[in-house]
Amino acid sequence: MLERYLWRQRISCEIKLVTRVDNKESGHMVKIDLITGFLGSGKTTFIKKYVSYLVGKGYNVGILENDYGAVNVDMMLLQDVMGENCHAEMVAGGCGEDCHKRRFKTKLIAMGMSGYDRVIVEPSGIFDVDEFFDVLHEEPLDRWYEVGSIISIVDAGLDRDMSRQSRYVLASEVANCGTLVMSKVQDASEDEKRSTIEYINEVLTEFQCKRQFGDDVLEKNWDDFTDDDFEGFMSTGYKLNDYVKLWFKQSDVFNSVYIMNKVMPQERLETIVRDIFADKECGDVFRIKGFLPVNDTGWIELNATAKKTEVRPIENGQEIIIVIGSNLVEDKIKRYFE
Repeated sequence: MLERYLWRQRISCEIKLVTRVDNKESGHMVKIDLITGFLGSGKTTFIKKYVSYLVGKGYNVGILENDYGAVNVDMMLLQDVMGENCHAEMVAGGCGEDCHKRRFKTKLIAMGMSGYDRVIVEPSGIFDVDEFFDVLHEEPLDRWYEVGSIISIVDAGLDRDMSRQSRYVLASEVANCGTLVMSKVQDASEDEKRSTIEYINEVLTEFQCKRQFGDDVLEKNWDDFTDDDFEGFMSTGYKLNDYVKLWFKQSDVFNSVYIMNKVMPQERLETIVRDIFADKECGDVFRIKGFLPVNDTGWIELNATAKKTEVRPIENGQEIIIVIGSNLVEDKIKRYFE
C-alpha cells in the first residue's frame, strides 16, 4: 500500500517536472482532463456543457471516448458539440484489457499531434482510474500531456445496492478528483443528497482511502452553471489519494448485451426497459442506453437507469440498444425484444 502511494506520488512529481521542461523547450503541453462517474451518472451531459464553454472561449478541444464495450453510443450523443474546434475520437473495447490499454495509448499519441489545447477523456462507467495515470506515465505521452483536471460525477440518487467490485470502481473514480460534481440535484431531496455523500465516504473508508467529502461537493442544477463554475472545472486539478487495490478482471464482472436493428413504438420500448430492470433473472442491470428509429419520422435516444427512463428525439442515431450490468443473462434479455 505504501509502495503504491509512493509510486503515485512519483508519477505526480515526474509529470510536473516534465511539464516544466517541455514548457521551457516547446512552450506548449496539452492539458488532459478526465471525467469519471459510475454508469448513468451523467458524464456525457456534463462533457457537452463543459466542452461548449471551452469552445466558446476559443479552445481547440479533442474528446476521447474510452469504452470497454465493443460499441460506443456516447459518440452519437456528442454530435451537438462537434464542429471546427471540437472533434471526438473513440477507443472501443471488445479485445481484452491489455489490448484496450494499448489502443488508448495509441489514440492519445495521435491526438497529441493534432494541435488540441485540451483533451477531454470520457471513460466507461466501470473505469479504473489507475489506467489513466499508468498510460500518461509512458513515453512519449509523459512529454506531451499535462494532467489538467479530474472531475467525478455522482448521481444525487446513487444506488446503494452495489457489489464489492462496483464499490471499488466508485472509490477509484472519486478518490483522486479535484471536484466531485453531483448530478440530478433537482430530482433529489436534501436527505438523499446527504445520504449519497455519506455512502461515498463509507465506500472510500472500505478501501482504506483517507479522503472524505462534505461541503466541498458541488451540489447545483447544471442549468445554473456560471462561467466561474467552468473556470473552476478547468483549474481544479486532482488530489492523489491512496486506497487498497481490488484486483479483478472487468470482463468477468461487468458485461453488456447488444440489441441490434430493432424498430418499435416508443411506448413498447419504455415498457421493455421497465420490465428488464424489474426482472432479476436478467442479472444486475445498471443501465440501458441507445437509439431507435421511430416510424420513419426520426430517431429517439434512450438513457435509462433503474430509477429513471429518459427518452428524447435526436437528429441522427444508429439502430442499437445496449444493456450494461453484471452477470447479465443475454438470452433472457434478448427475449424481451422479440
